[in-house]
Amino acid sequence: MSVAQKDGIDQRSFVDQISYDDLYRRWEEGNWKATEFDFSKDREGWASLSDVQRKSALWTYSMFFYGEDSVTDNLSPFIDAAPLEEQKYFLATQQVDEARHAVFFHRFFKEVIGAGDTIGSTLAYTEAQLGWGYRNVFDRLDRMGEELRKDRSLPKFAQAIALYHMIVEAALAQPGQHFIEDYFNKAGTMPGFSAGMHNVSRDEQRHIGFGVKVLADCFRQSEECKAAVVEVLREVLPWSMSVFVPPGWDLEYTRCYGFELEDIYAFGMRSVETKWKAAGYPIDQMPPDVFPFDTSRPHLERAKRAIALLRAGVVGEPVETPDASPETQAMLFDVIARSAHTDAVNGRPVTIQWRFTDAAPWYVRIDNGASEAVQGEAPHPSLTLETSWRDWLEVSTYGGDPRRAMLRRRLRPRGSLRMLWRLQRIFPG
Repeated sequence: MSVAQKDGIDQRSFVDQISYDDLYRRWEEGNWKATEFDFSKDREGWASLSDVQRKSALWTYSMFFYGEDSVTDNLSPFIDAAPLEEQKYFLATQQVDEARHAVFFHRFFKEVIGAGDTIGSTLAYTEAQLGWGYRNVFDRLDRMGEELRKDRSLPKFAQAIALYHMIVEAALAQPGQHFIEDYFNKAGTMPGFSAGMHNVSRDEQRHIGFGVKVLADCFRQSEECKAAVVEVLREVLPWSMSVFVPPGWDLEYTRCYGFELEDIYAFGMRSVETKWKAAGYPIDQMPPDVFPFDTSRPHLERAKRAIALLRAGVVGEPVETPDASPETQAMLFDVIARSAHTDAVNGRPVTIQWRFTDAAPWYVRIDNGASEAVQGEAPHPSLTLETSWRDWLEVSTYGGDPRRAMLRRRLRPRGSLRMLWRLQRIFPG
């Protein structure tokens, strides 16, 4: 019995009920024109916003505009790699959609904000608004397009769909659209923009539905597709966590529009979980290091913990002096313990000790299929890692090379060499 059936609802049934032909038909029925919106009242609405509201809107809309342009440029190899003609046709419609969205945002920037005459100059205007996480995600999307040109295999196609449709659209774009639409629909101050965003959101929902269906089909055909998806999730999720971090951690960027940063993170988490479940690969069936948060906690609580780790500088964009308080260490080591592949220890109890030069020691005990993080010194650790707090983050969450750290004596393992070799299987992410 599937997880979905245990819940009493077959979450995948809608994937089987909707065909690629139906998705194409919905595109024809929902066609709209980006050139026909009247932004005259929107200029008044823009002028009526507070300074922080305009800064926040410029930051948010820049990410949308840049993203729409990037995807327009990058979807061609997706079309070439799609194994079914019906998938190719739908992806062709999606490329048209993304270009239309880019034209819509360009018009808004030009006619309402007064930024740029050509699409190129408007894009250049937005670049200063793009943060570390956003740039990394879309740089990866650029590289994915190049990879698809060389490798049109089904696993690579599934990986590309996961990156764009599930991460960029479902986890990032959809939450942003939700809160933008909600505010301006209620305020009624920018009717042209609100009408356009309604259409953009409807298009994106159709795109996400396509992505879920494609992945469901891929997973049914090949387990290799799941492995390929896990690979890209491990790579991109640390970046995507940072996309919604406002410049300078100014929380007024969200509060000025009536919601907290935690709200948008929680919305994104719910969205992602629903989509992966519908695709037939629920997050609780993925390797434990992919989504290493306690799924028994409410989404809002999980969101608060994720944001706390980001603010502490222990995940997300690297910082010079990350927080090493007991509270931050406890949250991070909870994530580390949940990330452990307990089957990699071959049924033997294992204890890994972290001894920091500038922070409290911690250890993770793995035994009988369970893992636990404990503050302090273990009596007989299987392996001890001596390092500074910042150097450990460099190799664990910042993406640094642990072998280089060992060569430079920034990471000093003590104990079983066999356990050191096995460590990469226990924590493969």
